[in-house]
Amino acid sequence: MAELEDLSTLVRAATPLLVIETVDEQRVIDCFQHVIAQALHPLWRWTFTEGLQRLDFNGPRTLEIPPDATATLTAIRNAEQRGIYLLFDFQPCLQYPMTLRQMREIVQRDHSAAHTLVLIGAKVELPQELDAMATRVPLSLPDLKELAGILRGEAAAWQRENNRKLEVDNDAARTIVRNLVGLTAQDARRIVRKLIYNDGALNANDLPELMQAKFDLLNRSGLLHYEYATASFADIAGVSHVRDWVQRRRAVFLDPNPQPALDPPKGVLLLGVQGCGKSLAAKAVAGGFGVPLIRLDFGSLYDKYQGETEKNLREALASCETLAPCVLWIDEIEKGLASGGGDDGGVSRRVLGYLLTWMAERKSKVFVVATANAVNELPAELLRKGRFDEIFFVDLPRLEVRAAIFALHLKRRKLAVESFDLNALAEASDGFSGAEIEQAVVSALYDAGGNGAALDQAMLINALHSTRPLSVLMHEQVAALRAWANGRCVPAD
Repeated sequence: MAELEDLSTLVRAATPLLVIETVDEQRVIDCFQHVIAQALHPLWRWTFTEGLQRLDFNGPRTLEIPPDATATLTAIRNAEQRGIYLLFDFQPCLQYPMTLRQMREIVQRDHSAAHTLVLIGAKVELPQELDAMATRVPLSLPDLKELAGILRGEAAAWQRENNRKLEVDNDAARTIVRNLVGLTAQDARRIVRKLIYNDGALNANDLPELMQAKFDLLNRSGLLHYEYATASFADIAGVSHVRDWVQRRRAVFLDPNPQPALDPPKGVLLLGVQGCGKSLAAKAVAGGFGVPLIRLDFGSLYDKYQGETEKNLREALASCETLAPCVLWIDEIEKGLASGGGDDGGVSRRVLGYLLTWMAERKSKVFVVATANAVNELPAELLRKGRFDEIFFVDLPRLEVRAAIFALHLKRRKLAVESFDLNALAEASDGFSGAEIEQAVVSALYDAGGNGAALDQAMLINALHSTRPLSVLMHEQVAALRAWANGRCVPAD
């Protein structure tokens, strides 16, 4: 691994102070045990509970000194043989002047051997006096080979414990390993163990639970919403052009080694009239690609404290990259980017800038689907070619699509579609969106239930005549949006 080479180089170069931020302490120990096989220096671990213990090949040994920081640093400074000292959760001790002074003298090699001190913790913030002397080392997460080893190890442990063979679908096992990428070894081991002990098997049925567990681990901030069971294009009437567009690009998007001549698809923007199926289309895009859907609500990003909004966006996008391949659905994107004036202190402009940079430079397989209702509120930078692969307009459904929408909602409610004249219903619902058609069906069902009768054609027609669709209530705005999209966007259907 590259990180082992980096650590080995830093130790051989007698780097005095390293900082590693991680919660996977065992992985740190494993890495340094590999390093000392080349560096041949004593390896020590210190904790508040056990003090200094030797971990190298001479066997574990505890020094007979108190585990407090002062005694520990005194012992390190007095040690004549150069060593590597892993100090876990040592940071709080540095608030004391005596401890800080001792640490600085060891790091500066003031009457001390060329030791390497390693501060380890979930988050290590150093005093300014030490921060300038420290070298921060990022600890990479397990790769596919390590994760496959974890899965094999847990499978073997289960078989020994239960004295029978584990049922393994090899294709599903390989998919599980790929989807564990981005997790620490501890988290990956815990998830694999749960999947195995759940039913004594590893198969395709474990994938939804795996992705949900991974999402829960990565989304501690709660800024993202996860949906594994995405919609299918068969569940949506219309959007045929979007469906065809996705199918043509599916193989390239999922290919781990796509052709150099083909840029992987990056995203689409879905504009349209409210209630015409943009959200369903976003879910269907994820279903078309066969990957999880992650929804980002821009409203949850904003924070009253300086810099927190931008930090929230960075963390949310980083989590999405770890969950790749996936579809990131940014719903009603104009609400998060429209207020670009000075009334918010420039936060919206900084958020937009970071989002555009990320969209242009990301290498991970995160496909962005943004939906918007008010195109006039979107910044021009977002609409230019290159930000999205395509801009689709989801219009009011035409006659044939309205008939198909009626059929879908009647089937969903276990009603006999052949008992209704779908063409007549489609004619009567001119100007209705898909959502308004659904509500007309619901309203007619309530009317039928209240009268103790079965739903029939006349009740549906009456429900349609009693409804004023958005295209009538907001005629000017809807007409202006449709006129703007004509010739500027690709029709979704």
